[in-house]
Amino acid sequence: MARVGKSIIKGIEAKEVVRLLNKAYADEWLSFYQYYIEEKVVKGIMKDAAIAELAQHAQDELRHADMVAQRILQLGGTPLLNPKEWFVHSNCGYEEPKNFDILAILEDAIKGEQCAIRTYSELVELTRNKDIVTYDIVSQILADEVEHEEDLVALQEDITEFVKELKASMQKL
Repeated sequence: MARVGKSIIKGIEAKEVVRLLNKAYADEWLSFYQYYIEEKVVKGIMKDAAIAELAQHAQDELRHADMVAQRILQLGGTPLLNPKEWFVHSNCGYEEPKNFDILAILEDAIKGEQCAIRTYSELVELTRNKDIVTYDIVSQILADEVEHEEDLVALQEDITEFVKELKASMQKL
């Protein structure tokens, strides 16, 4: 554990930062799995575009989990060691996909990103001017989560518009 590195934290307890980061760590692993499994089961029009997006997001969530775990260790903590703990400590939880339709999958993914945005926004506020290293890490992750939401919403809108135009064309026949 880096003593001087840990000593730069001001106005917040390292144990509290570790506790909150472990909650985010649980979210990242559950998000990784959600994206991973959704890319396998998604069905419908333009599913190849969704598969590519979901696969990229899965890899990003795995990278986030690594970033968070490294910071937990730097602070003298231990990342959650048992996957069962992810469900207990998660901010956002996990709901297995029940409807494999592309729009339903995208809606679930968007909700997950919105929860992640709220979680990391709170961490950014909590660590601002108190723990610059954690602040930097969670700011980077927050930027990714905002981009993920935008990507998913854009894809959802593209598919919805395409279906609408297709229906209109078919009615003209």
